[in-house]
Amino acid sequence: MATREHERLSETGKPVPPWRRWGPYVSERAWGTVREDYSPDGTAWDYFTHDQARSKAYRWGEDGLAGICDRYQVLVFALALWNGRDPILKERAFGLIPAEGNHGEDVKEYYFYLDSTPTHSYMKYLYKYPQAEFPYRRLVEENQARSGQGPEHELLDTGAFGEDRYFDVFVEYAKASPDDICVRIEVFNRGPETAPLHILPHLWFRNTWAWADRPGSEPRIAPGPAGAGYLSLAADDTDADPLPNLQFEYRLGPRYLYGEVGGEPLFTDNETNMPRVYGPGAGSRKPYVKDGFHRHIVNGEPTVNPDRVGTKACLHYVRQVPAGGSIVLRLRLTPDQMKNPLKDVGAVVGKRKAEADEFYETIHPPKATEDERRVQRQAFAGMLWSKQIYLFDVQR
Repeated sequence: MATREHERLSETGKPVPPWRRWGPYVSERAWGTVREDYSPDGTAWDYFTHDQARSKAYRWGEDGLAGICDRYQVLVFALALWNGRDPILKERAFGLIPAEGNHGEDVKEYYFYLDSTPTHSYMKYLYKYPQAEFPYRRLVEENQARSGQGPEHELLDTGAFGEDRYFDVFVEYAKASPDDICVRIEVFNRGPETAPLHILPHLWFRNTWAWADRPGSEPRIAPGPAGAGYLSLAADDTDADPLPNLQFEYRLGPRYLYGEVGGEPLFTDNETNMPRVYGPGAGSRKPYVKDGFHRHIVNGEPTVNPDRVGTKACLHYVRQVPAGGSIVLRLRLTPDQMKNPLKDVGAVVGKRKAEADEFYETIHPPKATEDERRVQRQAFAGMLWSKQIYLFDVQR
């Protein structure tokens, strides 16, 4: 049986088939990896820590929650959250290593890849976010105290989810066309009281311009079109230097991130905060740097660009999520200027979900139970969501 997803899979194109140009090719964690390790003794976890990650620009690849990007990771979209209590903006996964008492490298978070088609025409993701302060310090100290003996101290052991005071954050992606991506975020409050949540859909360019002896020309993100019921960010790499070492010129051109009204556009640059990472004497290349949103929202600092331009931007929403209820946020990332971009987001998500159902009906063994089908489908989702860009110049 040939489904619509089978038809998309059969399409060809260079450098990549159209329906696979965008996907979940973004790491949950790029800090503490060998790609970003320039230490003399190969201590990757010490050289680039989780604490530095919000302030230090990556060289070889980005990370984020439920992140997606294009085939060569020029432009990245991902989610950030803040519950009003955490000491940092939640932009990426947190974890520990054996030196901290863990049995291995281990992310101390709860997120789930729920669904995906092979072309990523439809994807679904779940992140569980405590409403209490995230216990970063306690996870480190308790695991260090155990020195690798006995079970690890997990996030669930800390009581962070007590009384069901947490958010279930579901993120769905559905492609209206290969480059036109609808996003539906639904946040459930599982706790007994209404709780606030800051939701920050992020859009940023991977920093490909700052690593040469002579920094290259940069892309930019600025406010985009606005209309009845929507506002937007406009990202454009047209005047930036193209990616080096490819056998063809690769550019995205203009892209628009449309979102619902009520969000505040914020702008900074995907640049290292040099004094924070390397010490007070180190001067930053630009006044607005990677951790600008964290410092602005969590600490109340004037660290976002008042000129409303940069290489990193977000739409900052603050929502009160009712106890036992949910709120929905619709967005759309597309190369097209639209007069009513959010109108059919729900319809596109529903259509692609139905096509995913149809596709998996041809995959499941005929005699599989409903539970077995769910297990198989989510197992495939785990593999498909785990695709990552691996851009790494060994010589450099």
